[in-house]
Amino acid sequence: AEAVLAAQENEPVGRLRINVPVAFGHLRVMPLLLQLAERHPGLRPEVSFSDRFADIIEDGVDLAVRISASDVWPEALGRRYIGTERLIICAAPAFIARCGTPDTIEVLPDFDTVLYGRADGTTTPWRLSSQGLAPESRTMEGRMVMGSAEAQVAAVKAGLGIAQLATWLIRDELETGELVEILPDMAVDGLPLHLVWPRSRQL
Repeated sequence: AEAVLAAQENEPVGRLRINVPVAFGHLRVMPLLLQLAERHPGLRPEVSFSDRFADIIEDGVDLAVRISASDVWPEALGRRYIGTERLIICAAPAFIARCGTPDTIEVLPDFDTVLYGRADGTTTPWRLSSQGLAPESRTMEGRMVMGSAEAQVAAVKAGLGIAQLATWLIRDELETGELVEILPDMAVDGLPLHLVWPRSRQL
């Protein structure tokens, strides 16, 4: 309380508990948090990484990043929309040279895929669209299932299959050519991203 009263109005101070998804947090949130901490030395960030949707209020979290399709949010939470992820189908050049590329949705099952595995044992379905139709979810049969987004990217880079991945996850790999987009007409919007916080601690 003394620190808050002593600080200037435009200088945030004190502990800030932040919860972020693992891969998105490491790749896209941390660089911004480091800049924030450097700009405001009075802040004391405490950052937790989890793909489990923790109870923000019960866990005492001040600010969280959520990647979720939910349209229903508790009244106790404030939120701000910050964007929507973009999903593309991609592969390593070595895989394409060895196996070719699918040219339609119908032939996708003929190709090895690398899927993301959830904690409950299911896999994340792909969102597929063709000929201008609305995207639909489709459960894929994968050659490999990874419970980590970074491991999934590593397997695709190693040429073990194709995957549908968010562009925020593979931005660097696309720029260097380690991964290339295939079936660009099937790129779709993924889940929306929000900043979420308890209204009771908004100030």
